[in-house]
Amino acid sequence: MSKILAIESSCDDTAASIISNGKILSNIASSQKVHAKFGGVVPELASREHQKNILYVIQTALDQAGIAKTDLDAIAFTQGPGLMGSLLVGVSFAKAMAQGLGIPIITVDHLEAHLAAHFIDEPRPQFPFLCLLVSGGHTMIVRMDSETDFQVIGKTTDDAAGEAFDKAAKILGLPYPGGPMVDKYSERGNINAYHFPEPDMTGFDFSFSGLKTSFLYFIRDHVKSDPDFISKNMTDICASYQHRIVSYLLSQLQKASMETGITNIGISGGVAANSYLRKMLTEKQTKIGWKVFIPAFEYCTDNAGMVAMAATFKYETGDFADMDAAPYTRKA
Repeated sequence: MSKILAIESSCDDTAASIISNGKILSNIASSQKVHAKFGGVVPELASREHQKNILYVIQTALDQAGIAKTDLDAIAFTQGPGLMGSLLVGVSFAKAMAQGLGIPIITVDHLEAHLAAHFIDEPRPQFPFLCLLVSGGHTMIVRMDSETDFQVIGKTTDDAAGEAFDKAAKILGLPYPGGPMVDKYSERGNINAYHFPEPDMTGFDFSFSGLKTSFLYFIRDHVKSDPDFISKNMTDICASYQHRIVSYLLSQLQKASMETGITNIGISGGVAANSYLRKMLTEKQTKIGWKVFIPAFEYCTDNAGMVAMAATFKYETGDFADMDAAPYTRKA
């Protein structure tokens, strides 16, 4: 019997989870509202909020799981990538707590944790498996041959899909976080109202900088002729732009599927919570014969449950870290 406490503090969500033999017993997160008025995450404020929240979040996770801290066999934490100040809070707390309890620590890469989200609940993917990992900072296609054996076969050459959503939201004057707001307005819009060019990339890579620029010019030119253009057409603008991002993501994913012959497909990361992406991926399942795996909503955005799952795989192989393990903002 193994019981692991997992801590996630890579950005602006303070999260903790308890997992026992691969089963999530609790998954607690505290979101930071302080960043909304700034239109984005302020690193210094994020680290301060983590310091205020972490003890309460961890104790709540323990209480909900019905175990005492002395029952723990290991403590896992997100090592990176992420904001250095935020990561340091989680890393330092995990190390101090583990030393006090005399138990080992397990380091988890944030992106590997997003991949591990697929293995929390049934049905679990069969291997080989292609995962579209899309978030505010990352967009990539990952081939997985086991829970711990994987290879990135496509990635963004500039901006991430989540960044493309958030940038558009900011241009439209929508509140932070912008991506979910674009998704919300899109529900009532016409995806064919406006056309945005699909980036042309070789292989399985992505590029979103050109799409972001075309959106900026599109809004600028229309607002020049009609100052009320955005307010009158918000739903159609959001729907058309979202459709382009999602269709582009799935176009590259389909290309990777065809060339590798892999039809077990999934999504993970914050953008995997996007309702239109989930809908279109599910439609692909019936149209082209994919077997699709989509994690529960709570395991797509930043959370400690996915960190706990990734840590379980390491615990089973005795892959523990030394106390000098340091956080990193990006992987070398």
